[in-house]
Amino acid sequence: MRLLKNILIILIWGFFLNSQAQQLPQFTEYMYNTISVNPAYAGSRGSLNIVALGRFQWVGLQDGPNTQTVSMNSPLKNQKIGIGGSVIVDNLGFERFIYAYGDLSYTFKFENDLKCSLGLKAGATYYGLDAEFLADADVANDIYFQKKVNKWNPNMGAGILFHTNDWYVGLSSPRLIDHDYKSENELLAKERLHYYLLGGYVFSLGEKLKFKPSAMVKYSKNTPISLDVSGNFLIHEKLWLGMAYRFRDAVGAMMDLQLAKNLRIGYAYEYPVTDIERYTSGTHEVLMIFEFKFLKNKFRSPRYF
Repeated sequence: MRLLKNILIILIWGFFLNSQAQQLPQFTEYMYNTISVNPAYAGSRGSLNIVALGRFQWVGLQDGPNTQTVSMNSPLKNQKIGIGGSVIVDNLGFERFIYAYGDLSYTFKFENDLKCSLGLKAGATYYGLDAEFLADADVANDIYFQKKVNKWNPNMGAGILFHTNDWYVGLSSPRLIDHDYKSENELLAKERLHYYLLGGYVFSLGEKLKFKPSAMVKYSKNTPISLDVSGNFLIHEKLWLGMAYRFRDAVGAMMDLQLAKNLRIGYAYEYPVTDIERYTSGTHEVLMIFEFKFLKNKFRSPRYF
């Protein structure tokens, strides 16, 4: 245990001392889409897990950002190796990013049900601009810039996850290769290193009530550290109700319902606490989770993250 503690401390220090720029898409219900940022999560639930999530940000603001993602992950038969994949489509005004990545993890088991998973992520990112913007004279005549857009760039990531049935903490960088889309006209978009530190714990408040606080820290060079915190109550193993706060950015509320054994749906509303609040009615997120526990003889006790 002391060795694991020392490793975790070193990783956290590395998180704050060795980072680089622009952040990936953010979600209010980030705790249910961990595979998109940490490949070590692949297979950790002990079941085939499929997540679809849509985010419509700053409704009422023309060309406001919107993001859709679909991800899946599952353990292999021996429960030590996990596989997964995710696709994220992120529309930001005239810009579009598409992230398509596969994931592979390996899990080590220790005492007291503690597990440590190591993961790798590999795939490619597409960066494109809409036709109207590309028709602009300055852009159309910039040969260097034209070569940088509407193309796929390979990338890879890595992560580590410590977890039990009651808590988890993970550190990851889903993109380890810098890609610079700078042109001679100084139009600039960068895909650089991003770091994520996530954690959560489940407290039992009785037979029919549980409380799950979660937190996520995001960092990239030349941008402020982003801190998300949330708290969810689980009632009768069927209904999740919670609140969320992104430091100096937004507050939100969440509700998720277990409709059937294999199906869960959710909704989150987020309202900005910055100057942009005067231009928007808020942000909406919809969530759908399918889970298939096909490894009946080896499936662990229920997981809450």
